[in-house]
Amino acid sequence: MPVWQHIYAELNEPDFVLISAAQDTGGEAVAGPIFDAANPTYIQVVDEDHVISSAFNFVNVPSAAWIDEEGRIVRIDESTYATTHQFGEGDAAFVFGNDVYAPALKDWVKKGANSQYVQSVDKVTANIRQYTPDQLRADAAFRLANLFRAHGQAAKVEQYWNLAQSLNPDSVNFIRQDMTLTAEGSGGESFFKLVGEFARRGKQMSRPLDLDA
Repeated sequence: MPVWQHIYAELNEPDFVLISAAQDTGGEAVAGPIFDAANPTYIQVVDEDHVISSAFNFVNVPSAAWIDEEGRIVRIDESTYATTHQFGEGDAAFVFGNDVYAPALKDWVKKGANSQYVQSVDKVTANIRQYTPDQLRADAAFRLANLFRAHGQAAKVEQYWNLAQSLNPDSVNFIRQDMTLTAEGSGGESFFKLVGEFARRGKQMSRPLDLDA
């Protein structure tokens, strides 16, 4: 988030609106300190029920949609790290993110529809993930789990979170959200096992960045 704040301040473009949504069932108690530490001047939202991810059918974070001044989506659903990150050292290092997404975003903010990174209607349409009936049921199960969590019904929480993950096993958001409620958190050994499992299944945790318009 500090990187995004730097980018936002550097652009200093009044017509550019950056909205960061924390998809976190823990609510402001969990996400608030992260926002506070970054001290952002752009809009921050805490989305306990993953409504935004559900609306765009995002399966992992960070993901984003670029929406122009006419309300049209011109890019959607790709891995949107602002820089390269690394966990660990040597052969055990896990490297993710990139250094090309942020420059592409800056180009769009400055040039608008003339940016080479604006995608065609056909490409945007193709990149919007279509829901299956099971995925729709998974979203409903996830929200039910959150409702039961708010009322302290742990058994029901487990039942419906497990149901959500079984109905939509490709939703990394669901799996990582479950991990955040453990002592290990969502960036520990279990997460790296998840990365390996997706790789073995030939699955992608996020759509690869494609900067060809």
